[in-house]
Amino acid sequence: MFLKNEESSERLIVALDVPTRAQALGIVNQLDGLVSFYKVGYQLFVAEGMTFVRELMSRGLRVFLDLKMDDVDETISSAVQEVARNQVHLLTLHGGAATVRAAVAGRARAGANFPKLLSVTLLSSLGEHDLVDFQIVGPNARFKSLMEYVLWRAETAVAAGCDGLIASGDTIGEVRRHIGAGPIIVSPGIRPSGAATNEHKRSATPGNAIAAGSDYLVVGRPVRTAADPQAVVRAIIDEIEQATRAIPQAT
Repeated sequence: MFLKNEESSERLIVALDVPTRAQALGIVNQLDGLVSFYKVGYQLFVAEGMTFVRELMSRGLRVFLDLKMDDVDETISSAVQEVARNQVHLLTLHGGAATVRAAVAGRARAGANFPKLLSVTLLSSLGEHDLVDFQIVGPNARFKSLMEYVLWRAETAVAAGCDGLIASGDTIGEVRRHIGAGPIIVSPGIRPSGAATNEHKRSATPGNAIAAGSDYLVVGRPVRTAADPQAVVRAIIDEIEQATRAIPQAT
């Protein structure tokens, strides 16, 4: 199974949510030997593009390209085909089943097994009240709760061919139980105990996320703004290790 049963250090993805190549490489260099997986999101991708992504990969690092793609089928298919040619490891989608199918087709056209496609079930900055405001959840809406909506999104994406999901906070465990052991779950909004949650309304600690069923944890500001980023990373990896050991192993 791709990306399963890895070392604890390999399950941490550090978000390079900075505006320049120089700042991003500063983080990478500072964490050299500790972190091997990095997220490149909108800000850095718009500033530096695939050239920087390829630079990271040339160093033997893995890249999670967090672009939350959603567009007409041909645009999605062509864009994913281009990403697949560059062997990026993970890519996020934010559309429905048609978007997933188009992305799968684009990857196939490139003759590649990567990127693994992850569907965003719900942004970690959104809570139940937001979905009520959007009339997605409520007494007269299709879905009666945030969890019901998230599980529908998860089931739809996996059925359409997604390799995994983005799930955060208290949805992680329910999503894992709903979709089973196979699909990858990547969790953003991870915050060590005592750290500020910032705009994440559904955050989780590293240990809680792993115990609930996450495979990979995305951490940004707690590492990036720390006085000692290496110490924070070591503590997160240790917490991942302890949580992983506590999970009963299938026989």
